[in-house]
Amino acid sequence: MPCDTATPAPLGTASALPSEDIPRIYVACLAAYNNGCLHGRWIDATTPDEAMGQVRAMLAASPLPGAEEWAIHDYEGFEGASLSEYASFETVCALADFIGEHGRLGAKVYGYFGNDLNEARAAFEDYAGEYRSSADFAEELTRESGTEIPSSLEYYIDWQALARDMALNGEILVFQTGFDEVHIFWTR
Repeated sequence: MPCDTATPAPLGTASALPSEDIPRIYVACLAAYNNGCLHGRWIDATTPDEAMGQVRAMLAASPLPGAEEWAIHDYEGFEGASLSEYASFETVCALADFIGEHGRLGAKVYGYFGNDLNEARAAFEDYAGEYRSSADFAEELTRESGTEIPSSLEYYIDWQALARDMALNGEILVFQTGFDEVHIFWTR
């Protein structure tokens, strides 16, 4: 049985590269896949209805008549967040929106909370900000609380140890997203 040659090229080839950084998924026809033929389509993660419409069109063009089953076999633009091959389009599109809003940090928070999008969203309600280091956060917090530190003692304070203790005690979560770029969240 010949494979459909009109299927978009798989990830990694020049024709598969997106013109924009829109999160997208590669949805494959399982009937074709199970018969040794690759047939699928890259779909932008915009709306669930639009995605399902594109999947229906892809299945209708399958080299195997009556194809009904599909799975997500690849994805890109999700900043390292994980997607199940059987994730609903509601989940895919909601995650794409979340990643669009929070970027790489959103993906890290999503992973930290066991890929639970509701927990990841809730965490941003307790976002304390971006800092060069967690030590900078601990120092700023201490100074803004009105604590007077005599200048003769300033160099004896280990701000990094204080920040580490805050994290170990469960007071804060720290996510590093780049060199001199950490994000702090208060824990509940």
